[in-house]
This record gives sequence, C-alpha cells and structure tokens, in this order.
Amino acid sequence: MSVQQPVSNDHQLARLLQIGVVLEEVVEARAGEHARTMDVDDPELEALLAEAAEESAGHREQLEDLIDDLEADTIPFEEIKGLVKAQYESEADFDGVLYDQLCNEETAYKFYDDLIAAIEESDARLSVDREHLIETLAAIREEEAEGVEEVTELMEKRE
Repeated sequence: MSVQQPVSNDHQLARLLQIGVVLEEVVEARAGEHARTMDVDDPELEALLAEAAEESAGHREQLEDLIDDLEADTIPFEEIKGLVKAQYESEADFDGVLYDQLCNEETAYKFYDDLIAAIEESDARLSVDREHLIETLAAIREEEAEGVEEVTELMEKRE
C-alpha cells in the first residue's frame, strides 16, 4: 500500500490512517522512553519530549476518530509501547535524543503531506467527509512542521 497513489476506497484510507496511528504511537512511546532513560538534566529537552508525547497522543486520537468513522480497528497503543521499550534499554545522550526526535517529526510531516496529496488526487467516493478529513490531516501536518522547527531550534542553541 503506497501513499504515492491516489486513495481508491475506504479500506485503503483506513489502512493509511492506521499507519498514521502507529507512527504517532511510536513517536509517543519513543519520546516517553527518551525522557525516562536520558542521562542529562535539561528542562528544555524534557519539556520538548513531554510536548511531543502529548501532541502525538492527540494526533492518535484524531486519527482514531477518523478510523472509527470508517468502521475499522486500530492497533492498541500498549502493543506499540512494548515494542519501542525493547529498543530503548540503554541510556540516551542529548544529541541522540534530539536527532531521533527530529527524524520522528520529519517522518510524520512527510507521511501526512503524502497522505493529503493522495486524498486530494483521488476521485474515489469515500464514506467520510473529505473536507473534514483533509482539514484534520493538514492541522496534524502543521503541528509536525512546528515540531521540526522546535527541535531544530533547540539543536542550534546547543551548537
């Protein structure tokens, strides 16, 4: 399933939105694990990670609402959280945390940008309100862009 092709039906849209949910779950879990395992005391970085986790949880809820409208299921957050935790048993340094967070934000931005384009290019009849769908995804994409800027600014301050 590719985001490079126009969305052709509700089933494909539901699967793509589920990918977004998983992406947000991974970002949320990774930010939480970084905050828990960091061996640096940096209130600004801690705030950035807390905000990223909270924002991702909000995005996940928005996507789940859209998926509910399509009458599809999502992957439980606890399953994703467990998988991520297994990858973060070692302590993380400041630069590694920031680069990881930047990668997460950029990946999410690109995913939503591609998904919006795939929906806009589609002439398929969807059972959800297309305008509401695009507005929701565009708002999430904008928050991801702001996240990229915040991480970049914090990285530049540290140089």
